[in-house]
Amino acid sequence: QVRLVESGGGLVQAGGSLRLSCAASGLSFSRYIMAWFRQAPGKEREFVASIDWSTSYTYYADSVKGRFTISRDNARHMIFLQMNSLKPEDTAVYYCVAGRSSGTNYREYDYWGQGTQVTVSL
Repeated sequence: QVRLVESGGGLVQAGGSLRLSCAASGLSFSRYIMAWFRQAPGKEREFVASIDWSTSYTYYADSVKGRFTISRDNARHMIFLQMNSLKPEDTAVYYCVAGRSSGTNYREYDYWGQGTQVTVSL
């Protein structure tokens, strides 16, 4: 059974930082692309960043490039999203996801965590 469990969300002031974590189990990790998506109220799910588990190749949405960093810990089967210089428009539920092919469309990903809320205040 595949499980993706996020943690690390919370309330932060604009300009602050948060680090999200995702613990993954039940996957053949070397075959998967891991990613973070987010969804704000009334908006579509939005790609944030992805990382190839085997090559560590990373890809970012333009809206977070230079501010967010995705990384992985192979030994612990975890991925992270370091978020710096946070803005109010980063407020959303953040989801850890896994899929066999890389891409920015949420339909390409097979497994989703339950999400963690990130709220950035002025």
